[in-house]
Amino acid sequence: MRSTMVIPSYWGRENNVGWKEGDAVYDHPTPLDMEGTLHRAIQSIGTIEDKDFQLVIIAVPTSEDIGAQVEKKVAGIIASAGPDAGVDMLLFGSSHMKKVHDLLVSEGREEYIDLLQLRGYSNIRNLCMFIPHILGSEIAVLIDDDEVFEDPKFIFKAREFIGGNIGGKTVDAVAGYYIQPDGSYRVTKKFHPWMKHWDKHERMNEAFDKFIGTGPRLKEAPFVFGGNMVIHRNLFTVVSFDPGVTRGEDIDFLMNARMFGFNFFLDNQLSIKHLPPPKAHPTWKQLREDIYRFVYEREKIRSQKDMDGMVRVCPEDFDPYPGCFMKDDLEDKVEKSCRLLSEAYLSDGAGQDAEEALSSILTAGNDAVPEHDPFQSLCEMQRRWQEMMKFTGEEKIRSRMAEIILGKAF
Repeated sequence: MRSTMVIPSYWGRENNVGWKEGDAVYDHPTPLDMEGTLHRAIQSIGTIEDKDFQLVIIAVPTSEDIGAQVEKKVAGIIASAGPDAGVDMLLFGSSHMKKVHDLLVSEGREEYIDLLQLRGYSNIRNLCMFIPHILGSEIAVLIDDDEVFEDPKFIFKAREFIGGNIGGKTVDAVAGYYIQPDGSYRVTKKFHPWMKHWDKHERMNEAFDKFIGTGPRLKEAPFVFGGNMVIHRNLFTVVSFDPGVTRGEDIDFLMNARMFGFNFFLDNQLSIKHLPPPKAHPTWKQLREDIYRFVYEREKIRSQKDMDGMVRVCPEDFDPYPGCFMKDDLEDKVEKSCRLLSEAYLSDGAGQDAEEALSSILTAGNDAVPEHDPFQSLCEMQRRWQEMMKFTGEEKIRSRMAEIILGKAF
């Protein structure tokens, strides 16, 4: 089964420059003057016994003006770590993205350019499916660069069920899970009073215990992990990640897949070690990003309409997590949590942070509410994504796209 593993690697400006207005916001992009985690991730591939797959590293810059520098940096890491990995490796960066766009323009298909962008988590995940599609793969394996492989049988397990049938349902996608730095699958976070109402980590662990910690091995779960995901082409040529979601794009993709009638299973034996750097953003910012995410997803569920070939989903389908944040009491959770967080900041003398925490209450009822109909937008994007994947799958176009990705069109 032809397979492509794709690892996006996020890079920002040098440490002494930092983030600039207009730069994309990611959890922990590596400054250009630092080494980051990519080398470690590539090296760990040497642990895997079955190396019959292609590996593509996507060099993601926080801004277009550093695209060439990021591409050069990642190319150097690939050259250094490649021998330890022992697999066929490719680089996809800003220069390749431009050539893909140029090819679409030359074919009179400019309308597809917005579907293929090197900015934003959902767009990057879409490239993680588009590239395997162009390389003629049946499955795409999505991994992140802050992870390391410890299981020699990882690829065997990743391929074991994908495309098959479980209980009368086709296995269109499989998600593994993360092993945390302490060796557990559970998330360990210090409790703070404001978390009493924003019990995200408690609900996550409840879900993890239920779906990772118990049998059977494969089961349909309410969550998936974007950095440990195996997707069959039957799904990735039809459904895309939704760029309307700025965080939590992995679980949102699960929602999208279910809406279009695809089956997503969690494999409680498919694990990868997750070793993320600390998040640089303040707590109020992280909470606000969650607010945007859950308000958007709840509205997508609420705005569903009966359509041929589609399946209605409800918040309860995603209980205990993230379904608990997609219900009518979301605003109440937001207000109580933000007020407690604001009080905590005030007690620490952080007045500006306290104001930001309070302002997130308004965010939930204003800025976070999408101006468009998320369900209608999803359906429109799905139609265009499927058309684009069909067009780029035509041998004449696919072979030219493949030359770009393989580095033969420079």
